[in-house]
Amino acid sequence: MKRFAEMMIVGMGILLAAQTIAAQEWSQPWARERIEKSPRHSEWVTVKHDGRNVETLVVYPESKDKRPVVLVIHEIFGLSDWAQELADEVAAAGYIAVAPDLLSGMGPSGGRTDTFPAGGVMEAVSKLNPDQVTADLNAAADYANKLPAANGKLYVAGFCWGGGQSFRFATNRGDLSAAFVFYGAPPTKEAMSRINAPIYGFYAGNDARIDATIPDTVSQMKAAGKTYDPVTYDGAGHGFMRAGEAPDASDANKKARDDAWKRWKSLLAP
Repeated sequence: MKRFAEMMIVGMGILLAAQTIAAQEWSQPWARERIEKSPRHSEWVTVKHDGRNVETLVVYPESKDKRPVVLVIHEIFGLSDWAQELADEVAAAGYIAVAPDLLSGMGPSGGRTDTFPAGGVMEAVSKLNPDQVTADLNAAADYANKLPAANGKLYVAGFCWGGGQSFRFATNRGDLSAAFVFYGAPPTKEAMSRINAPIYGFYAGNDARIDATIPDTVSQMKAAGKTYDPVTYDGAGHGFMRAGEAPDASDANKKARDDAWKRWKSLLAP
């Protein structure tokens, strides 16, 4: 019996460890703590389209006037605690943040990001159907534009995988006021001709994989007669908007995040 009890304790320890690992992709306790302390109103809504239900976080600024909408596209880690906290920061800056969970209905038992097991979120996001992503984002944007508190101005911002998606969404959505691409890959040269909005890029100095795409993107966007303004933050690593506010943030990531926020807010300002 003693041996059995010991084995049970070990087994429970392994299970708890597995659960902890499973949460690491999308769980940032420090971000969750900040969300819980936020004075802003947030709510989950279900955006329906074409037989899909897209669970979407909406965070409102404290404002007496109607405000623009910022559509937030999450990283490859799904709509994580940090992505939700980022949406709250967007609202704190004075904008209605609308953040769809693009893994809605695709997790275990039809769940979203926070139901996936260890390693499952990144794989699931990387395999999302591009047409489904576009449809989900269009549905979320259409919902946002109809909010009584929205003034009709629509922006999109994405991070990591979402950065590439924000750039790609600009090729499919003609009423965007601007697209903000945080360390994301560009769309194809052919697709760039469909872009109407100015594109603003935010890149990390220590991110050769993505940075290698910038020179060609500059020339291709120029040839297409489009606005593309990239800025690279020296010493920062990929994902610096998240890593730069983590408790263990490096000085370079912290500075890059602060500088990027200042630039982003200045570009958003009317």
